[in-house]
Amino acid sequence: MLIERAEGKWVADFVEVFGLCKIRRGEVVAILSESQSRPVLTELAELALIQMGARAFHVRMPTPRLESSIPVRSTGASQAIGELQPVVQLLAACDVVVDCTVEGLLHSPERADILSKGARIFMISNEHPEILERLKPSHALQEKCLAGAKLITGAEIMKITSDAGTNLTVNLNGTQGRGSAGIADKPGSFGYWPAGLCICFPRPDSVNGTLVLSPGDVNLTFKRYLDTPVTFHIENDYVVSIEGSGIDAELIRGYYKSWNEADAYAVSHVGWGMAPSARWDALAMYDKRDTNGTELRAFAGNFLFSTGANETAGRYTGCHFDYPMRNCTVFLDDHCVVDSGSLAKELL
Repeated sequence: MLIERAEGKWVADFVEVFGLCKIRRGEVVAILSESQSRPVLTELAELALIQMGARAFHVRMPTPRLESSIPVRSTGASQAIGELQPVVQLLAACDVVVDCTVEGLLHSPERADILSKGARIFMISNEHPEILERLKPSHALQEKCLAGAKLITGAEIMKITSDAGTNLTVNLNGTQGRGSAGIADKPGSFGYWPAGLCICFPRPDSVNGTLVLSPGDVNLTFKRYLDTPVTFHIENDYVVSIEGSGIDAELIRGYYKSWNEADAYAVSHVGWGMAPSARWDALAMYDKRDTNGTELRAFAGNFLFSTGANETAGRYTGCHFDYPMRNCTVFLDDHCVVDSGSLAKELL
């Protein structure tokens, strides 16, 4: 296990990344955390913000009681605020919220209200600082991610295939593409670190076909590389059957079933990774406690398939899976953006 302390080099990294988010001297910045947050992240954020001359303070919430016996991981929907309106109003009145909660505010119910008055949110994934050091955002990557998002918005169909048997179709009519390298530099913007994705949340009844997870693909909720194939059959957004005879399929089937919710099986978001510094093999190098696995969502050329909450489709559930997949081909209409796991030249 790596040691967690406030290294000077990591303070410098936080100063650099906060600078990309245009945090300036005198800005009011809330460092939001909870009792189970990684202490080194809140400490690094504080030291960097003070060095930059920001007016920083802490908002620390008690980590809430579990709502069920199911272990919940990697949802991006922190329950730490608990929709307490005095806390929401306080955060909304700030210039910036540095989000160090365990799950993050990406899909939280309070996110929209906090952003509505111009506050910007910068979410730091629950990672060891060494991972953040390797995966700092950049303006160059941000431009590429935004270009990919524009391609999604302008397309009608996303088609995903692989030699393993994936054959999936996503109707993109009326769907807004999203691209982020992890920079929140405008009023009302949201960024997260590490990042580097082009994704979308499909509208209802948009996703159909077959998805085949192969050995070496990743189940990020379990922080586990797959050893055996798992096949999803998807009809009108919902995984209607899960085939596979190995332990991977058994684990996945069992976890979905434990939620006893139809929407747990529904598609959340789809897209592809863009970050050249993110590595597929990184999960093998860290203890599970040291990583949230966010890096593997972003490694360049992966197809990212996710199930769980999809606000665009009006679906909400605490069950969330991210499956970064290798060696897939992704078409937007007749335009190839990922070719057998490699980004198109225009996106490099």
